[in-house]
Amino acid sequence: MAEERAYAKVNLTLDILRRRPDGYHDMRMVMQSISLCDTLSVEPKAGRDIQLDTNLSFLPCDRSNIVQKAAAAFFTETGIAPAGYRVSLHKRIPVCAGTGGGSSDGAAMLRYLRRTLAPELPDGELLRIAALVGSDVPFCLFGGTALAEGRGELLQPAAPLPKCAFLLCKPDFPISTPELFAQVRAHRLRYHPDTVGMLQALAEGDLPGVCRRLYNVFEDILPRKYQKVWELKRLLMDCGAMGASMTGSGPTVFGIYAGRMEAEEAAGEMGKICRFVAVAEPVSSEEIRRAAGERGDAQPAF
Repeated sequence: MAEERAYAKVNLTLDILRRRPDGYHDMRMVMQSISLCDTLSVEPKAGRDIQLDTNLSFLPCDRSNIVQKAAAAFFTETGIAPAGYRVSLHKRIPVCAGTGGGSSDGAAMLRYLRRTLAPELPDGELLRIAALVGSDVPFCLFGGTALAEGRGELLQPAAPLPKCAFLLCKPDFPISTPELFAQVRAHRLRYHPDTVGMLQALAEGDLPGVCRRLYNVFEDILPRKYQKVWELKRLLMDCGAMGASMTGSGPTVFGIYAGRMEAEEAAGEMGKICRFVAVAEPVSSEEIRRAAGERGDAQPAF
């Protein structure tokens, strides 16, 4: 039995540049892995199928689950004969929350299969397979701090986020990603994040500068029925956050604090009004690789 951690992500910035001819949107995002994680326990078994179970009864365990999709893509693209596995997925990352829970699970399965079946497979090839599974899966493979462009699959490493802590708060409702994208008119977005400034603040280790530049354009087009998102942002700032923003297409909102103690104190207050709260810390790409027992390419593919 092997265990693979699947780390959540937050968007320090999220920008939408244009709609593409293929129906997707070109994005520009600064993304960060955090210590909140799911766990995949994987054990080889006889046969050629994936036997998946989770601790959440409402999650599908058939081929529609992203863990199953990731395994299928790996075997198809590498030409390796499919093998059988028992996979137990313990979810801690909230579902449909903008925190990459599904993408990170798929990425964790890909890391496991590469490590055990094809350790010589280059990072670039694994990233290509990940992009076939989902737009955020490539980032979740190696995580850390990165600039993501295209659909999210074009990655460049960024300087690591300075030491800090995150407080995540998820309202008790989902937000449909297709619903938000349907409302996007990229040329009509009034404001855009200062992506260059964010990358510069990271390079300088300037945490206040990072916090001043947190921005997600989806917040500009949220329907009023989701106003709890804005309320949570305000409350996080009232509870001492240096900055706050929604991650992904929401509804999870996060605040950045100078240290874990401050974040945990705020969690006590935010927990009175929000059912899901979690304190987490930044995770680097090197930590993810070490946890997976990998060295990676001498020159990362991104």
